[in-house]
Amino acid sequence: MPPPADIVKVAIEWPGAFPKLMEIDQKKPLSAIIKEVCDGWSLANHEYFALQHADSSNFYITEKNRNEIKNGTILRLTTSPAQNAQQLHERIQSSSMDAKLEALKDLASLSRDVTFAQEFINLDGISLLTQMVESGTERYQKLQKIMKPCFGDMLSFTLTAFVELMDHGIVSWDTFSVAFIKKIASFVNKSAIDVSILQRSLAILESMVLNSHDLYQKVAQEITIGQLIPHLQGTEQEIQTYTIAVINALFLKAPDERRQEMANILAQKQLRSIILTHVIRAQRAINNEMAHQLYVLQVLTFNLLEDRMMTKMDPQDQAQRDIIFELRRIAFDAESEPNNSSGSMEKRKSMYTRDYKKLGFINHVNPAMDFTQTPPGMLALDNMLYFAKHHQDAYIRVSMQALFRYYTLPTDF
Repeated sequence: MPPPADIVKVAIEWPGAFPKLMEIDQKKPLSAIIKEVCDGWSLANHEYFALQHADSSNFYITEKNRNEIKNGTILRLTTSPAQNAQQLHERIQSSSMDAKLEALKDLASLSRDVTFAQEFINLDGISLLTQMVESGTERYQKLQKIMKPCFGDMLSFTLTAFVELMDHGIVSWDTFSVAFIKKIASFVNKSAIDVSILQRSLAILESMVLNSHDLYQKVAQEITIGQLIPHLQGTEQEIQTYTIAVINALFLKAPDERRQEMANILAQKQLRSIILTHVIRAQRAINNEMAHQLYVLQVLTFNLLEDRMMTKMDPQDQAQRDIIFELRRIAFDAESEPNNSSGSMEKRKSMYTRDYKKLGFINHVNPAMDFTQTPPGMLALDNMLYFAKHHQDAYIRVSMQALFRYYTLPTDF
């Protein structure tokens, strides 16, 4: 006969004791089960204890998630989230560097659990961490020459715990000071800094930008595209991924009038060439997160072209018509008459009509009409002019190939 559905068989560990095999009745209150476990090991004050998964997650068992316990699960009796949070809150303020470091390491691990996170946040733990980042670490920077590894690890664990706590969405991002933002930005702007500190700082800046309009403005004042690009030229793909994520966040949250300016800066900084060289053509596979961030950057960039793509050409606009004349001039200047302004108007019109047909325009008499269809609108003309000016030899070669086909097609084509 199968066991009742509400009964699960588990093993429960306690430091220094043999694991206890036990049947848990899911209909009982969790507090009653914990008391029963504590009584088995003669532990008083059962309210100070809790059950926790014994796997790498170390997540606490709560009334909300207890139904996820399966037969054969290994649990651990441990200090309750409230007690653990209180102890760690005190330990990270220790005057002993070693004790502080161990406490921050434990905090970084435990903060992944929302149950613990809530208790630590209730103790104003986020403020404590931000104060340590803003000013608390300054004391130890004087000792960097003799304690650099310890300082780096301590700051890394502090930032890791901060990221994990904020990822639960319990605390609003709008609560952080300019001093904290400046400190995080300073870690990103440094030419040489621990990789883990840089990664977590980039993650924090991305979250700030995405989750708060006010923080976007403040971050944008502290971080420039020029300061981010060197991080793409390194060998750490995780750093490259977070760097592009920050660029994407700044792009996404920028006002419309600012986005085109950012795109121009990215072009000036040769971002595309840097990504091709150091990311896409690097001697390693692109992971899924990097591929996603590259896709987002591509979409954001292409979106800037939408207005131009949906803009019709004005056939009466002389400046726009001059662009078409320039396309013809670049393609056929070599074969033009020495003085192409000579001859009758009718002769020149006939020559232009012939040339526009060779170039592939649908409307040979007034090629401006080809750009009144949207899409592609004026974007097509922009691309043609760029091709003709920046790749002139290739443009002329393509034009000559079109000319060759023009003269070799059957007359009844």
